[in-house]
Amino acid sequence: MPGRQILVVEDNERNMKLVRELLEATGYRTIEAATGSQALDLARERRPDLVLMDIRLPDTDGVEALSRLRADDRTASIPVLAVTAQAMQGDRERCLAAGFDGYLSKPIDVGQLLEAVSRHCEAVEQ
Repeated sequence: MPGRQILVVEDNERNMKLVRELLEATGYRTIEAATGSQALDLARERRPDLVLMDIRLPDTDGVEALSRLRADDRTASIPVLAVTAQAMQGDRERCLAAGFDGYLSKPIDVGQLLEAVSRHCEAVEQ
């Protein structure tokens, strides 16, 4: 789905760079936020096709940011994938129960990331 715009929300510069380079190398456009509040502002302004949301963020964590996105008519339908180092038993289920459309654990598996992004961007198109 080249050309799709993805909001990457990540406070770790190294992780941000990795995800940005992977996505842009396959034709996606990225916008970036390092905090939950920045993510909310960018999502409202730019209306991305997909959001990749870290759970642990400064100021507003990923779960709270997701809740605010879902409460806003402008952003409620944007798919949001949790991307987190929280990979203990039950973490995936907690993220999905919180309303995330998918869950990716760190360290990022390139194949899983690109497959999940493609699948969710395809769903937006339909």
